[in-house]
Amino acid sequence: MSDVLINQQQEPGSRRDFLFYATGAVAVVTTGAAIWPLINSFNPSADVAALSVVNIDLDGVAPGSRITVKWQGKPVFIDHRLEERIELARADDNLEMPDPELDADRVQRPEWLVVVGVCTHLGCIPLGQGSNDITGEWQGWYCPCHGSHYDTSGRIRKGPAPRNLDVPPYQFVSDTLIKIG
Repeated sequence: MSDVLINQQQEPGSRRDFLFYATGAVAVVTTGAAIWPLINSFNPSADVAALSVVNIDLDGVAPGSRITVKWQGKPVFIDHRLEERIELARADDNLEMPDPELDADRVQRPEWLVVVGVCTHLGCIPLGQGSNDITGEWQGWYCPCHGSHYDTSGRIRKGPAPRNLDVPPYQFVSDTLIKIG
């Protein structure tokens, strides 16, 4: 009789193995169900998700003017550049800069520059959007907190900022409608 018990315990796929695996599966599913609310709480709230994409009508933006819109809680500078600003940016494409980047790589259409209006040094908001703002030495934007100067393409030219103003993901839906995000 002891031979029979020994043979049953060594048999693969025994009842004990089934109970072991079934208990483990139930424990995994129960643990997952218990921690799912915690994991789900890390997702963005509905109001934040709603601001992840913003449509902007550019029809009323006159050439030479700049507007500021809000996207994901950050200001986005949209510059309807005149030909002279475009030429200034392109003329400096081959100069040595802290974060070299061609003007053509920063814009989808030369007359429209779209950049996140947050200084890349410490997160300040650069001046240059208003008609009376100081635009810095390169007619772009100037961050008075630490003296960073950006050119008409949003590239860092002088100061402690380590990189250019960021370009958000955007696309032109039509000639006058832009979708950011």
